[in-house]
Amino acid sequence: MATTLINTKITDFKVEAYHNGKFTTVTQKDLEGKWAIFFFYPADFTFVCPTELGDMADKYSEFQKLGAEVYSVSTDTHFVHKAWHDASETIKKIQYPMLADPTGHLSRAFGVHIEEAGLAYRGTFVVSPQGQIKIAEIHDNGIGRNADELLRKVQAAKFVAEHPNEVCPAKWKPGSDTLKPGLDLVGKI
Repeated sequence: MATTLINTKITDFKVEAYHNGKFTTVTQKDLEGKWAIFFFYPADFTFVCPTELGDMADKYSEFQKLGAEVYSVSTDTHFVHKAWHDASETIKKIQYPMLADPTGHLSRAFGVHIEEAGLAYRGTFVVSPQGQIKIAEIHDNGIGRNADELLRKVQAAKFVAEHPNEVCPAKWKPGSDTLKPGLDLVGKI
């Protein structure tokens, strides 16, 4: 029986990353006090992955305006991330940290590790400033994701966190009406 990751705390971790032309170390302490997006993908130098990472790069400033940091994660090393960055025009656009998970620690902790392949499924996780997972989505590796959809979901997660008595209905966007759950709404929506 599967259990959900929603509202669980992220696991302690320490990984190497390639970020803005340098190798760096990232830990769960780096996430404290801000929204974090973990964007798992199978491998560097593949096919769907660069389209997704490029899409995230194009929206990166919008995620930053929300106070969110994007972390792409694969089971490649930080050296491979640098080589891919140097070789691909699409990947050169990336300004967010590219986390290396060659041991599979992070991909196992988030439930996306494919043991027999040593790769990760396409997993997207949004973590609150308090370290709780608020959004968890896992796709099969042939299905690419859309940064616009994720941006809307992060906006909704942030809104709900800041307005605990309100919820965001389907297709909600900032500025749209929200709902205030209560007895007077039961059966009326």
